[in-house]
Amino acid sequence: MADQDILTTLKILIIGESGVGKSSLLLRFTDDTFDIEQSATIGVDFKVKTVTVDGNTVKLAIWDTAGQERFRTLTPSYYRGAQGVILVYDVTKRNTFAKLNMWLDELETYSTRTDVIKMLVGNKIDKEKIEVSREDGLKFARRHAMLFIEASAKTRDGVQCAFEELVQKIVQTPGLWEMDHRPQGTFSVTDQRNDQDYCSYCSVL
Repeated sequence: MADQDILTTLKILIIGESGVGKSSLLLRFTDDTFDIEQSATIGVDFKVKTVTVDGNTVKLAIWDTAGQERFRTLTPSYYRGAQGVILVYDVTKRNTFAKLNMWLDELETYSTRTDVIKMLVGNKIDKEKIEVSREDGLKFARRHAMLFIEASAKTRDGVQCAFEELVQKIVQTPGLWEMDHRPQGTFSVTDQRNDQDYCSYCSVL
């Protein structure tokens, strides 16, 4: 695809505790693969994917960071300039949900944008032992003005939707990306859905 066909490039972060499935969500979205033996991320992983949402083609630079404390020195540069953040917890581990406030505090501390768009993803809904209900996730998302979806990197459920809803919201937010990336000329940012409502179970807040 020619560069002139791309509306903008967006920096997207994936954050959350170690083991919640951040890398698995990223690989499912970018490569449509899933590895049950996925090893923990060391430092930062990085993927690029071009998507078209509501008629607008956008290049995504997606950063996946390690959740372990020993990699926190990477934090300031990791957050700088991001327009969107996906916060991930494991629906089968209550402690990963309880740590979300810490991750939000870190985002607020290091983010260089006050209007960054946040998406909360409850991962691993394919599992039987659920410790965090959908209602709990939805309440947390509403309290913090976040988008929300439950997903499974293993079964694909909700993965595409999570990224596409986030991108759509960023593109529709004036001032979040135009000043940095807008090329010469004008673009029409549409608000039309595809015939299929691909994200009926997302909560757009």
